[in-house]
Amino acid sequence: MACRTPLTPALRRLVRNGTPELRQATPRSSTLPINRTSLPATSRRCFGTSQRKPFRQTATCLQAQAKDDFTSTKYPEIRRDDRFARLTPEHVAHFRSLLGDNASAIIDGVTADAADDIAPFNSDWMRKYRGHCQLVLKPSTTEEVSQILRYCNDNSLAVVPQGGNTGLVGGSVPVFDEIVLSLSRMSQIISFDEVSGTLVAEAGVILEVADQHLASKGYIFPLDLGAKGSCQIGGNLSTNAGGLRLLRYGSLHGTVLGIEAVLPDGTVVDDLCRLRKNNTGYDLKQLFIGAEGTLGVITKVSIQCPQRPAAQNVAFFGLESYEACQKAFREAKGQLSEILSAFELMDEGSQALVRQVTGNKSPLESTSPFYCLIETSGSNAEHDAEKLQTFLESVMESGVVSDGTLAENETQLRALWSWREGITEALGHLGGVYKYDVSIPLHDMYQLVEDTRARVAEAGLLGDKETDPVRAVVGYGHMGDSNLHLNVATRSFDERVEKVLEPFVYEWIAKRQGSISAEHGLGLAKKKYIGYSRSEGMIGLMKGIKGLYDPKGIMNPYKYI
Repeated sequence: MACRTPLTPALRRLVRNGTPELRQATPRSSTLPINRTSLPATSRRCFGTSQRKPFRQTATCLQAQAKDDFTSTKYPEIRRDDRFARLTPEHVAHFRSLLGDNASAIIDGVTADAADDIAPFNSDWMRKYRGHCQLVLKPSTTEEVSQILRYCNDNSLAVVPQGGNTGLVGGSVPVFDEIVLSLSRMSQIISFDEVSGTLVAEAGVILEVADQHLASKGYIFPLDLGAKGSCQIGGNLSTNAGGLRLLRYGSLHGTVLGIEAVLPDGTVVDDLCRLRKNNTGYDLKQLFIGAEGTLGVITKVSIQCPQRPAAQNVAFFGLESYEACQKAFREAKGQLSEILSAFELMDEGSQALVRQVTGNKSPLESTSPFYCLIETSGSNAEHDAEKLQTFLESVMESGVVSDGTLAENETQLRALWSWREGITEALGHLGGVYKYDVSIPLHDMYQLVEDTRARVAEAGLLGDKETDPVRAVVGYGHMGDSNLHLNVATRSFDERVEKVLEPFVYEWIAKRQGSISAEHGLGLAKKKYIGYSRSEGMIGLMKGIKGLYDPKGIMNPYKYI
């Protein structure tokens, strides 16, 4: 738990003591234990001593997890494509000849009972989607990926590329009996240039592993996600993940320098450029970023990594209205400008869930309808402190911020971040969660949460009783990117709830010229709704590209477009 010192006394300390020394930035870790005895006495008093309390799941919630229906059952309108062959022992034997009789390279449910081993590859972490995959292949080289895809293309075997399987839209799990191609064994960091900041790595490298490697060199990966301990950088590229650092470092379309990928027919696309400038022909790598494995499999990536900030600070505010949040963001952009690295929005509903699940006390003395987390990152501690001091004085004196706290050391900095990054886990304790990761013009962004909550309540679905399917409707996200995470927490996934939410949410967004997918892509969940964000002409062009690269349609079928 972060320091509970109110913001105003913190400002007085800034004025009285002069410019403080900002903490040296190190990688955040949600699992870092708090060593209270190593802190000064004044800091130890700022931390709660309550232990983490596991959320007690209801019987309905447990039944929902145990049921875990197949996607093909939930969506009977989706039919298996007759063009695709069914796996045979002969197919499995061929793959064994390619990968060797290595238990870590093949999980075979065709000729043996491997249901338990295949189960994690067949289902997403939300337990909303579940396929019928009987074969998981784990190549360790690009050549093996090429040989696998060439054989699958020749034999009309459908394939689902899978990274860390942390997506929200069912894009990385099979619908029927597609082969899962896992990149988990392609996890080598190939090279890092400490002068240019160029990292070259295989697609199966875990995001947090890449960032820790860069930290040892004084650099930072330009992407940060709550799932950083599980997601793989190849999957990050395939979904064009945004995350917590986009405000500062931009999207992967800008930071990725080159890729290596394998097309459905086994052709290796060697575009692993290590230069920021390469203006020779079409920039084809961009087609694979955000394509969700429908055009081919990304096997390697070259990415531009910035210098790791030497000084970092985090402030956590309470605000009385969404209008005040917008004012605070505008002031932060104007006053903090080049050192502003994150501006996160959370409503009280999301924070109440974190308090309930963790048993921790709020970092603020009082509750507020909204909260914002601001992170600054820079190279000059004195310069950054002066700018932060001016900003904090401004928003407090003008009444924009009603309450707040500052991190006073690295442990407190991480603790404050846990109130934002812990929301997803807290929601997961409630049962099923309908998640909408969308982009909306800032002035309308939170209105979607309020309108959705009202619609669900009017339908008689929201309440505290066991018979009420919806437990909470909350919103949070990256305000700096106009990216809202609308979450409808249910006791279990319920068709009544889905009918109330869809297409209402997408129609609402389309009227305001937003995007139905800000992060995570389209997958299965949003495939049929792409028309709310893209014109018929654009969709036609996308289908043309898909037909050109994957004429047999074997790559990640039933999804995307």
